[in-house]
Parts: sequence; C-alpha cells; structure tokens
Amino acid sequence: MIENPVEYIRTQLSKSYTPGEIRVFVRLILKEVCNLSFSDIFACKFNDLSDKEKQNIISIVKRLQNGEPIQYVLGETEFYGLDFKVTPAVLIPRPETEELVEWILLETKKMNAHILDVGTGSGCIAVALAKRMRYATVNAWDVSADALAVAKGNATANDVSVSFSKVDVLGPHPVNKYFDIIVSNPPYIKESEKEMMEKNVLDFEPHMALFVADKDVLIFYNRIADIAKEQLKENGLLYFEINQANGNEVVQLLKEKNFVDVEMKKDISGNDRMVRAMKV
Repeated sequence: MIENPVEYIRTQLSKSYTPGEIRVFVRLILKEVCNLSFSDIFACKFNDLSDKEKQNIISIVKRLQNGEPIQYVLGETEFYGLDFKVTPAVLIPRPETEELVEWILLETKKMNAHILDVGTGSGCIAVALAKRMRYATVNAWDVSADALAVAKGNATANDVSVSFSKVDVLGPHPVNKYFDIIVSNPPYIKESEKEMMEKNVLDFEPHMALFVADKDVLIFYNRIADIAKEQLKENGLLYFEINQANGNEVVQLLKEKNFVDVEMKKDISGNDRMVRAMKV
C-alpha cells in the first residue's frame, strides 16, 4: 500500500517518463484524487489519504504505465485557457491548434462574425472562438456522434452557444448558411507515417481523426476548400491546420481554386503549421 504518494508515483513511472513529466503527473494526480494544490503537495499534506484515494492513485498510475495519455486518464485537459473534457472519441487538443485560434482572433475585426468549424472533435476551436468572440455565431460539424456529444458538453461547460451538426464533409452537407470564417484541423497524417508516431497516440487516439491515405493526402483540404468557395461570404477567410510536409501543396491547391492572400504560418516550434486564404 502507498505510504508516500509522491514517491510512489515517481518510483512507478520512472522507467516510462522523464522527471519533468512525472512532476506534472504528481500535481495532476493529487489534485484530481485528493484535491490538493501545489502548495499542499509541497507542504506534504497527503499523510491521511483514505484507502479509496490510494486505490484511485494506483489505478491512475497503472493506466499511465500502459501508455495511456494523462488527458484521457483524467478525462480533461486545458485549451486556450479553458477546461475541456476529452475521451478516446476525440483527439487531445494540441498547443499548435491554440496558435491557429490565436491567428483567427488577431485577424477578425467583425464583432458578429459567422464561423464554421469543420471536424470539430472535442469542440476546442469552436468553443474557444465562441468564448473569446462574444457576438459571433459559431457552427461546428463532425462525422462522429460520440465526438459531437463531447463537444456539446464542452460548450455547455464553458457557457457558450455553438450549433453542432453531424456532417460527413466528404458527403452531402448543409448549404443554407454562409460564413465569414471557415476553419478546420482535418486529418492530415499519412498512413505511411504511422510508424513514426508515438505509441500512446497510435494506441489511444482516434485514427479516423488523424490519418489519410497516402494516395489522396489532401482529400479533406480539397473538399473543405470547395465548400468554402460555396459558403464563404465575399472576402471571407478559410483557415487550416496542416501537416508541415504538405504545406506548399495546400497553398498551391488554394491558389488553383482562386483564393487570394494565401499565407502559410509557422508554429512556435518553427514548423509550417497553418494556412489562411481569402475568398473573393
């Protein structure tokens, strides 16, 4: 049984994670299980754990030992300063996607913008934009009913209004609304790149939201760009998150479809990660 939960977590996870990762896990686990703050942990206020709390810590540690991402273990994560529930039905929101949201917010001058998020997943982009743009009207599509259930819960928890729809973007789609902004972080990792992916991503995150066939790697960009041609208002903006390996191809695709002001932007790590284009 656990005598010192901090030492227990460190010892059990030392073979699988770095010391920095383990320090984060200690804080997250003891906050989740025991509602202890960082100062409580520093002051060693964990001497009177109940048997239930100890068992919960053991259960969490075992899941981490199996490589399950901490976000799925705890069922939550943070994105753009907001709390989000996550399940294996949705991708874990990444910091690079926060940069995409930031770009949209910096460029949007219209107070009551109409926005569409295609492939919303956890709803992180749609909810963050709705939260930061109080007068915006935000719609979001996803093909997965399970993902939409998560996204709807996140919108409610963050006290924003987002209109969610179950839409397969490669099939028929609603055409009765027109938007100032369309944004998408679609599947963009080639099937052939699976062997380079981290095991915890491959084993636990939804492949449908990650991978595309090598023979048609731009399938979602091509389709969403066509939808944007139909449903963006004049001077409306289309934003994509991209695979750095295919950035130039996405830019060329958009130019061939007569979008203008096409710009590719790097993320904080210096990788090509985002593209923006305007419909005229």
